Parts: sequence; structure tokens; C-alpha cells
Amino acid sequence: MKVNHIGYLVKHFEKSKKSFLNLGYKVISEDTHDQIRHVDICFLEKDHYVIELVSPYDKESVVAGMLKKYKNMPYHICYEVDDLDQAIEELESVGYAAIGEPECAPAFDNRKVIFLMNANSGMIELLESN
Repeated sequence: MKVNHIGYLVKHFEKSKKSFLNLGYKVISEDTHDQIRHVDICFLEKDHYVIELVSPYDKESVVAGMLKKYKNMPYHICYEVDDLDQAIEELESVGYAAIGEPECAPAFDNRKVIFLMNANSGMIELLESN
């Protein structure tokens, strides 16, 4: 597994993006309006670190409740994997629980992603490789 990015939950998408740009981050992809998860997404990079700004655009978003409770914060690490099904199986065998099923992600050219939770390490995202 290779780290792809760190997901950062934000309330005000454009204001947050500007704040990260002021820290020296550079936008590395066009904004994505993800209608599956009801979020707006932007990827930024600094010093070879990639962050994904994730901002719900309505209350139907899968992360809207998290934002109300925790405010702006990093909330997941995304790992890129060669075999998504095998990685899920391996992680479930060591205590991770899948949140839903793998779904296509518009921000990744519709490659499949899945989120998993672990009581000791929090949320992770798996992204299938190209």
C-alpha cells in the first residue's frame, strides 16, 4: 500500500483552499463536484505531500455530520492498492470494518474507492490503482 493523500474535511471550500494556497500548496487537479458523496473536492500538493480538501455541499453528504461535530480537520489517509478486494480482505482480517461497498470516485477518474474504520487508527480510504 502506498499513501496517496490525506483527506482534510473543510466547511468553507473556497476559503479553505485559499488558506492552503497561502501556506504554499499548489492545486494539482480541477475541482470535482462528487454527486455520489455530495462533496466538493480539490487536491493540493506541497513538498510531495498531497491533501484532498473535502467539503459537503448539502446535508445529504456522507461527511456533513462529521463536519458539524469535528469542524475542519484531517480525517482519513488514502492508500493506493493494486488489488482492492484482496486489500479489503486483509484489512478486515486484522480488525478494519468496511463502510459500505467499493464505489466509483469521480475525483479519481471513476476508479473504485472504499472507506474502512478501525477503533485504534480511525478511518482510511483504499483507492484501486490504475
